[in-house]
Amino acid sequence: MQADKTAADAEISQQRHYRFLGLDLIVQGSVLVPRAETELLASHAIALLRETGETAPLVIDMCCGSGNVGLAIADAVKTVTLLSADLTEDTVETAKANANLLGLSERATICRGDLFAALEGQGAEGKAAMIVSNPPYISTGRLEGESAHLLENEPREAFDGGPYGISIQQRLVREAPAFLKPGGLLLFEFGVGQERQAQSLLTRSRVFECLDFPTDEEGRPRVAVARLKDLAP
Repeated sequence: MQADKTAADAEISQQRHYRFLGLDLIVQGSVLVPRAETELLASHAIALLRETGETAPLVIDMCCGSGNVGLAIADAVKTVTLLSADLTEDTVETAKANANLLGLSERATICRGDLFAALEGQGAEGKAAMIVSNPPYISTGRLEGESAHLLENEPREAFDGGPYGISIQQRLVREAPAFLKPGGLLLFEFGVGQERQAQSLLTRSRVFECLDFPTDEEGRPRVAVARLKDLAP
């Protein structure tokens, strides 16, 4: 019994608490700490869902990390059904713990896998009203140089966006249409100065209409908002 108590106490001591859009969240293990800047993504997603007035929207949170974005959406819009996914065991377990903490487990399913492959068997193809993502978007070179400090306490998987910082964004734009319903929305965060790359990815896909690039408090675009075109004849 004492050993069990010691192990439980050790687990609790490893949990760190953070606020995100007014929610108290935990981070445990090797998981990205929620950033205040990502509240821009979540708040715009919430506003857009409220505007649509859809009765029971399915929202997919890809690269969910601690679950902060998707769970903030599900907490704010009570009719949302949430599917969240990430690559590592630590992220999935943390997101599940936060869903339990917020009382959202009945409306939130957390899956583990490589981007949309994580959703295999969930029956979500063509059904999502919205996909949100805070993907890794820092180039590998920067992580080995000026941004190396980020890896001191947080996982490389949360930051490394490939040689140019957009590798995961490319996959997101390519794979998301299969899961969105016509007219469904894709929102994703990107790094400072990446707005032209984000717009180019969406335009070149030929299936997305760019709607907006919300800016942070310093006037810098940080989020892409796009709508899946209805290409039916």
